[in-house]
Amino acid sequence: PCCLVTGEYGWSANMERIMKAQALRDSTQSAYMSSKKTMEINPTNSIIAALREKSDADQSDKTVKDLIWLLYDTSLLTSGFSLDEPATFASRIHRLVKLGLSIDDDDDADEDDDDMDDLPALDGDDDNEESAMEQVD
Repeated sequence: PCCLVTGEYGWSANMERIMKAQALRDSTQSAYMSSKKTMEINPTNSIIAALREKSDADQSDKTVKDLIWLLYDTSLLTSGFSLDEPATFASRIHRLVKLGLSIDDDDDADEDDDDMDDLPALDGDDDNEESAMEQVD
């Protein structure tokens, strides 16, 4: 449905990855040499058409925004670039998997609390006892 392309001048995706890995690189030069990325979208693709319909219906839908960011991040990866924030990418994937499986976020939080209540007390929770390291001193 989409891909990222770079301009004629500047670093390619592979060169940008190599220069980021350099130990003694100059960060000011990388800002000038990294090429501008352009996201090319195929308007006839069914995914793009469905996203356009959903965004026209509700501009503030968080799911549509997540899907658009997910398309951008996946096009970054498929074009050879690296993600700036992989944790954000992973959280979007997890939210969309939960949405696809019809799992509510509230149910997940309640299960975590129930699991914590069932745990037995830890040995040595008494504040009066000295730890092994304190005994050494």
